[in-house]
Amino acid sequence: MALETDFTGKWRSLSLLMVAEVAGMGLWFMSAAILPDLTREFPISEMRQAALSSAVQIGFVAGALASALLGLADRIDPRRLFAFCAIAAALFNASLLVVEPGGTVSILARFATGALLAGVYPVGMKIAVGWGQKDRGFLVGALVGALTLGSAAPHLLALLGGADWRWSLTIASIASAIGGVLCLFAGLGPFHAKAPRMKIDAIFTAWTNARIRYAYAGYLGHMWELYAMWAWIGVALTLSFSAHMAESDAVSLSRLIAFLTIAAGGVASVIAGIVADRVGKANIAILAMAVSGTAAIASALTFGGPVWLTIVCVLVWGAAILPDSAQFSALVADYAPPEQAGSLMSFQTALGFALTFFTVQLTPLGADLIGWPGMFALMAIGPALGILGMLRLKRIS
Repeated sequence: MALETDFTGKWRSLSLLMVAEVAGMGLWFMSAAILPDLTREFPISEMRQAALSSAVQIGFVAGALASALLGLADRIDPRRLFAFCAIAAALFNASLLVVEPGGTVSILARFATGALLAGVYPVGMKIAVGWGQKDRGFLVGALVGALTLGSAAPHLLALLGGADWRWSLTIASIASAIGGVLCLFAGLGPFHAKAPRMKIDAIFTAWTNARIRYAYAGYLGHMWELYAMWAWIGVALTLSFSAHMAESDAVSLSRLIAFLTIAAGGVASVIAGIVADRVGKANIAILAMAVSGTAAIASALTFGGPVWLTIVCVLVWGAAILPDSAQFSALVADYAPPEQAGSLMSFQTALGFALTFFTVQLTPLGADLIGWPGMFALMAIGPALGILGMLRLKRIS
């Protein structure tokens, strides 16, 4: 299929891509969103509860590493790769309807879902950056916004489905499959580049190119807090709200706020992407991390306090925690050879999600030891280190 160069084709293709991204990434936090309903119906140990969430991260890392090493997004049509992965992930997600939740097979299914989502998020970025250079911050910001809305969707589905977790799971699976089909109708932009053959050594550019190395460093600081917060904010808020209301009301309110918190980051990513193309991607990343780290501390201080105050702090945190993510990826795309951009962005996400495996798995264990306020405060370490990476990048740019 030929590259599209017209303005209408660009926005039609990007619109299809965004919808497909929302639908596909709706599978990510599905198990976490329906966990309260699962545990009421099935005896799932705390370790296996955490495994249901962390298995997605591990699977994503495995899938992203394989994609980066094989150069899949740079060698084959990324739309077809996206479609295959979104549809296959939908099937694995739907398998939770027929296997024992919390059992070994269900955890393996979540691992497979994560591995396949590595063909959705990074591959979507590859398609997006092919549509522009001067507006690349916005393009990746919009894609990350779509990813975020998709990541927030399970909490909304769980709220709408009530105690019927099977309904939520089914809707998410169907949506992902439809999203995969929609991506096939998107075009490839004029800046899309294809690698002629597999080059495993392409990922070493991440180390030899200092600018890409510092962009990776900032991304790792960002990922330190992002998925630990996203995965467990609903659980933490339920505990915080329970100090002032009945548990059932606390669960419903925490689901709504968890959805709004994650979705706020998606909206902020689009806005930040527009501004970043004018004032600098690194500058926007630094600002976002400064606000995010401060909001994490504020959320720790207000935990268990007035519900409205905790909600305000968490919503600010959610809005600030994500806009830097798009800019790290856009910086990598800017500094990478065009035919290596897909592999280097896949490798970037693989490293980041490898880190999230530990943070997601250890966060509830740490909360048992030092409480959720202490864990919120520890999450602020990531943005602080990420800011240092961005300052180093600015010095050599």
